[in-house]
Amino acid sequence: MNYSDLLIAELKREAQATRRVLERVPEDKLSWKPHEKSMSLGQLALHTASVIGGVAELLNESPREVPDVPLSEAASLGEILSALDKYAAIAENKLLAWGEAGLMETWTLTREGVPVIQVPRMEMVRTIMLNHWYHHRGQLTVYLRLLGVPLPGIYGPSADEF
Repeated sequence: MNYSDLLIAELKREAQATRRVLERVPEDKLSWKPHEKSMSLGQLALHTASVIGGVAELLNESPREVPDVPLSEAASLGEILSALDKYAAIAENKLLAWGEAGLMETWTLTREGVPVIQVPRMEMVRTIMLNHWYHHRGQLTVYLRLLGVPLPGIYGPSADEF
């Protein structure tokens, strides 16, 4: 098994775990924020659903300029779950297309044309594509806990499933 296959297997497992969390998002609380500086629940849920594919698209071409990432607020749970399906498929397709050679290619991020990051694409897949996704899923579980929503298991049962 190669890196590409391992990453795709991880992506599929984590997409299932992310779906379990997103399915718990209460549709009547999408505009709720835990703090004035925080994203709303609807923004965070939609970002969590879409970040995996959005980053995959960013990593597809090099060099790429630092993006401005709009944080739209979801209008419904259906929109959030559809986004997860769409963007997880985009990420999987990019991983397939890159293969081993593409993962090892140097990828460059620029700001106003000046390189700020130059690393193998694989490094950005791990840190910005996957770990960033997990970070936001973790944030989302905190939002849900603050709203009193029982949490699903992610890596085994949660305290709410006993």
